[in-house]
Amino acid sequence: MSDEVKIGIIGVGNMGKSHAHQILDGKVPGAKLTAICDYDQSKLDAFKDTEGVAAFSTSDEFYDKADIDAVIIATPHYDHTPLSVTGFEKNLHVLVEKPLAVHVNDAKKTIAAYENRSDKSKIFAEMFNQRCSPLYRKLKDLLEKGELGEIRRVNWIITDWFRSEAYYASGGWRATWAGEGGGVLVNQCPHQLDLIQWLFGMPSKVRAFASCGQFHNIEVEDNVTAYLEYPNGATGVFIATTGEAPGTNRLEVAGEMGKIVIEGGDIQFIRNEVGTLEHSRTTDQGFGGPATWDVKIPIRGDHPQHNGILRNFVNAILNGEELIASGVEGINGVELCNAMLFSAFEDVTVELPVDGDAYEAMLKKKIENSTFEKGEVKEVHADMSSSF
Repeated sequence: MSDEVKIGIIGVGNMGKSHAHQILDGKVPGAKLTAICDYDQSKLDAFKDTEGVAAFSTSDEFYDKADIDAVIIATPHYDHTPLSVTGFEKNLHVLVEKPLAVHVNDAKKTIAAYENRSDKSKIFAEMFNQRCSPLYRKLKDLLEKGELGEIRRVNWIITDWFRSEAYYASGGWRATWAGEGGGVLVNQCPHQLDLIQWLFGMPSKVRAFASCGQFHNIEVEDNVTAYLEYPNGATGVFIATTGEAPGTNRLEVAGEMGKIVIEGGDIQFIRNEVGTLEHSRTTDQGFGGPATWDVKIPIRGDHPQHNGILRNFVNAILNGEELIASGVEGINGVELCNAMLFSAFEDVTVELPVDGDAYEAMLKKKIENSTFEKGEVKEVHADMSSSF
């Protein structure tokens, strides 16, 4: 067995370029960058003096000629599905940037290609780097151990996604139905949509409200509020926008045994001494809940961000390490996104699983009926390394 994985990257814009330098700088042990691909020659030129890295201007040439064991796909969203499918057909390990796909029908095509791969040892991962956060890993551990008891309510306000007009003008594909397939839910929030299903499971119903171009000159959604209903009767609220500053990132989880709040890099756990229902049924007092403890939750370790997923991907290939974020699970976040947008635009409550054909038809209609004209593509004068 080889002690290194030869990796090629398709799409060396903001994120792909960052992944490439992580590998080239030796920050992903066992990984060797051997090929890159981008239709934009200027992006390829940035690597022209990099020894041992072949450059290709088309994915067909890349897949036919590149000396690689694995591919990282960091292209605009609609390309994720066909490029992933080809990767599996070429018998490669595949790591795809978020989202897995724009809509569930494409996500299903990707998963089918993975499941039908000829070499079942090939790995399929997704760049859900927020699963590496010690905050969310600790919360998942607490939930799995039953520390909160049955979950009653989940509220996530994730509005610290502010984006300027300059950001949306930085790419011709950005913030269009044809180029990106959506706005804040498709581009900024796939991490949180993934986390909310990873932590709490999938809801059974979704009712959402969305505004397109409320704060920007774009045709897709930049402001969303969604209500979630879970099979056990628990409820959730998910709020996201790219038009609010200063924004908020606050996850509040209420359960039978107390409440957890994640905000500002900390976990606050107010734990009930007895369960809420038990207290309600046994107390002779008309007011006041059960006595509580303020529990200090220790958070150990740093947040490796994207590098954590890159290292895990390589270790899964070389050493059989369990994947942090399996690509197959990526369909859940796509489904939540589709359900929210379909609910908002059709003014209905959506029962999950979402009707993939109905959503795809709605999306195609938006593309066909679009009269939005993208302005001149402009360079953004800012560090885009952590932007999506």
